[in-house]
Amino acid sequence: MDSEFDIQNFFNCTQQILGKDQTWENLNVSQLLDLLPKQLLEDINLKVTLGNCMGLGKRPYSPPWWGQLAWFVVFAIMLLLAVLGNSLVIWIVLAHRRMRTVTNCFLVNLAVADLLMATLNGAPNFVFLVTAHWPFGAITCTASNFTASLTVSAGVFTLVAITIDRYVAIVKPLQHRLSRRMARAVLFTVWCASALLALPSLLYSDTYKKKYINGEREICFIKWPDGSYPTSKTDYCYNLVFLGVTYVAPMSVMVWAYARMSAALRGRAIGECTHHQMQVVRAKRKVVRMFVLVVMVFALCWLPYHAYFVLVYHHQSLASAPFAQHIYLGFYWLAMANSMFNPLIYYWMSNKFRIYFRLVLCWCRSSKTTTPNDLRKQFEMNKSFSAKGTMHLHSVGPDIRDNGATIPVRSLRMNIPTPHRY
Repeated sequence: MDSEFDIQNFFNCTQQILGKDQTWENLNVSQLLDLLPKQLLEDINLKVTLGNCMGLGKRPYSPPWWGQLAWFVVFAIMLLLAVLGNSLVIWIVLAHRRMRTVTNCFLVNLAVADLLMATLNGAPNFVFLVTAHWPFGAITCTASNFTASLTVSAGVFTLVAITIDRYVAIVKPLQHRLSRRMARAVLFTVWCASALLALPSLLYSDTYKKKYINGEREICFIKWPDGSYPTSKTDYCYNLVFLGVTYVAPMSVMVWAYARMSAALRGRAIGECTHHQMQVVRAKRKVVRMFVLVVMVFALCWLPYHAYFVLVYHHQSLASAPFAQHIYLGFYWLAMANSMFNPLIYYWMSNKFRIYFRLVLCWCRSSKTTTPNDLRKQFEMNKSFSAKGTMHLHSVGPDIRDNGATIPVRSLRMNIPTPHRY
């Protein structure tokens, strides 16, 4: 601070921070430092405030244009697939009556959470992380932070609800099953609990401008009563609670439940000889494998992101490392990519979803092997066979007796391509 401008700037910023109770005229820098309270020299938050006011240092976190372009391409592809895939999942279930099962209603809720995550949080945060500048204003900052916590919580709570529903259907099939009304109540509870967990993001989100000698930038962050990340202990405790509620506890429950389901399905294969029973068991196994894969992908995508915040709190020097921004961008991309992977898993492991996905793809491009009309005819044929088979079986009564043995009606429908819940 050799120039007269720097000295005057220091006077003005100190007066702005400490108030105007002191007489600052006719004081040099040494006399002013003697008047500064010890708190200003020891409190890192006040130091940052003073540095921002004075515009000390060069603006950090400004990757070259080619780096920004590379991250833009990677994030754009991921967000586009996430938006298209989850929109198709919602359309497939809501627009087709035969797909409106309780399990698929949970999948719609998961798709809605992933869609909100990609559009309201992923896209604006990508701009902020790459350019280190938040150009969207304070209201959008609050909405983005709240949406992030809300959708992550809603997504994992929905996975837990799906797990419980599958557990009851497979391990305890004689117990009362979830009706659609109960499923709606569960989903309402999921969103209420998620909103409650995300409430701090709604209350403490804020923006402020940081000044540098080569410009300024606006930052979107969560300002707790005792400071901000990574120095705030409140923020650290909240991250630990959020990690436990949305990752550790749900993953423990889901791993235990799917292990029990796998054991139950292996045991049921013994002694089952009818074709229909074997079809049901195979279908249940396929659904369990699909949801196990969904849970595994969720665990792998979000673990580095959660671990990063805990690690940086204990080793704050890692946040200022040369490649810290790119490492965090990689972890953030992987977490956001979870919303892209789920529709791909449905397409790969669910025959019903695969047919509808292909129907949409055939609308968008011409195909030599399968056309939209062919797929529509297949759907109509399945529906007609299902309706005729149901009418015929109901006309002969609830069951048919052959040589004194009772044959359930459902066992006679094994060749009818009717949809089942599993």
